[in-house]
Amino acid sequence: MKKKIDVLDYANYILKEMRRGILITTKSNGKVNSMSIGWGTLGVEWNKNIFMILIRENRFTRTMLDENPEFMVNIAMDKSDRNIIKVCGTKSGRDIDKIKELNLTLEDSNIVSVPAIKELPLTLECKVIYKQLQDSNKIPEDIRKKFYPQDVESSASGPNKDFHIAYYGEIVDSYIIE
Repeated sequence: MKKKIDVLDYANYILKEMRRGILITTKSNGKVNSMSIGWGTLGVEWNKNIFMILIRENRFTRTMLDENPEFMVNIAMDKSDRNIIKVCGTKSGRDIDKIKELNLTLEDSNIVSVPAIKELPLTLECKVIYKQLQDSNKIPEDIRKKFYPQDVESSASGPNKDFHIAYYGEIVDSYIIE
């Protein structure tokens, strides 16, 4: 069962949870993959509710988003297992099936082709309507050095040499899986 919500009523909660980590789920060529993120924004642009995510250039999630420009935002509620966020933030979907390894329950979505995750019930269905690579020349030097060290390989799970691509997802549906 899904309880429809107005995403803006949950904005404060969503932004607080983002600091703890939330999931982005993608689907391409029959494969579902989830990735933890801690950077993103929720807002209104072009008179649309938008969830903007930042994905490093070399991430598997980026490949999947470029093949299928739809994603789910999956957010923990009271009793959610925080280990899900940890595993999805340290393992690559190139190497393992995180959905299977974590025994996650996929739920059919209402609009997009990407499934929801029952264990992280606050759900935003998004369609990418714009994307842009960060301009490294416009990022202040102290931030570049801290978050984009050029001597760290792209495969590192934390700061590394890859810059981010901003994906603006129009929120086309939002609900809590009960």
